[in-house]
Amino acid sequence: MNSVDRSPVLVSKKSLVLAGLVCALLPLASCANTPFAEQFERSLAADPRLTDTPTAGQPSPSPTDGATQLPADFPSDIPRYPGAELIEVTPAEGGDSASTSVQSRWRTADSIEQVQQFYRDILQSNDWRILESSPSPDGATIAAERNGARLTVSIPTTPPPATSALPSGIEFLLSYEASSTTASGTSENTGAIATNPVPQPGDPNFIGPLPQSGATPQPTQSAQPSSPTAAAQTFSDISQAPEELRSYIEDLAKLGVLSTGSNSSQEFKPNAIATRREYARWLVAANNTIYRDRPAQKIRLGVSSDEPVFRDVPRNDPDFAAIQGLAEAGLIPSPLSGDATTTTFRPDAPLTRETLILWKAPVDVRQSLPNATVQAVQETWGFQDANRIDARALRAVLADFQNGDLSNIRRAFGYTTLFQPKKSVTRAEAAAVLWYFGSQGDGLSAKDALVE
Repeated sequence: MNSVDRSPVLVSKKSLVLAGLVCALLPLASCANTPFAEQFERSLAADPRLTDTPTAGQPSPSPTDGATQLPADFPSDIPRYPGAELIEVTPAEGGDSASTSVQSRWRTADSIEQVQQFYRDILQSNDWRILESSPSPDGATIAAERNGARLTVSIPTTPPPATSALPSGIEFLLSYEASSTTASGTSENTGAIATNPVPQPGDPNFIGPLPQSGATPQPTQSAQPSSPTAAAQTFSDISQAPEELRSYIEDLAKLGVLSTGSNSSQEFKPNAIATRREYARWLVAANNTIYRDRPAQKIRLGVSSDEPVFRDVPRNDPDFAAIQGLAEAGLIPSPLSGDATTTTFRPDAPLTRETLILWKAPVDVRQSLPNATVQAVQETWGFQDANRIDARALRAVLADFQNGDLSNIRRAFGYTTLFQPKKSVTRAEAAAVLWYFGSQGDGLSAKDALVE
């Protein structure tokens, strides 16, 4: 009798369990109004403690993660390392209310030596006075001063640990300090922030120092003067160049093709490092002036309706016409020439020897460059470091050898068994290369253009 009395109770409990299981297996929408469905949804929800707590070893997320930008008043003449990622911007230590002090932290996949060499070269070529450039137990430090402003580049010797968020590489600090007068924009450097249309710091397209206020030379002005002496230039410091290179600078200056980026400057600064934009500007101007009577030999300038080839050289860049024209003609590596990875031009980066020849040889030869190997360059030039030359530049270097004593390498660097392909080029060396255009005696020099 007792067992019969308990059976309804057991059946009732089994029914409830079965009903719960059925509800759990059905779409939640069908059980949405039941207490069991609400409890089941809560069991599937992520633990809020897991979403609010950062993973061990990683920084807590913030609304600005991945969107760090330089302040709007960050001086435009401070060079940014090409491809470096901005990680953090903070007031520099030791700053006060009478000065602008900013410290920015960057990360790059390049080596300490590459970063150090870049800043040493680019600061010297942009008239910064180097106060310190030496390694220390904690890393490399470069301190420079210009117009009352001080810039310090600190590069640690020990790279930071790699994380999933930050790949392997090195970090370095850019610490800038200037008086309130300089920071307010009264100096020529920071005045470019408000008046220069070139992309500003913080813009994804900005990768280097901007031209100073007034430094907006147009390639069209110097590329095709009405006569050889119409735009003649006079430089007061040509005597500072190596003796073997002075005549090349003098001839090109008489043609008016060595625009230095400052209309009032009487100095060429022959021993300063040439930038990629300067060389591109001079290359087009020199070629088009020397061949002013041969339209078929001229390099056509880019026009404002062209779609920019490089994302860091927009239409309003002062050297857009020359750089775009070189790319459109297939004379420099770009997506147009099949190099899909070359999407930036890095206009303010130092010009290297291999790039100097890579851009010039096609203008000399005016036909397909010969196939080349490291062994072929070693056998012809005798370069001990031929294996360090970029594969694209090997063909240009070999083609240049065929020009004999008129080769660009011999004219700029003299006799050498070391090419040093990654070494930066001086303005005097770049001028020497641009003094003559042609191959195997069939060409014209700046001197020839002056007497025509």
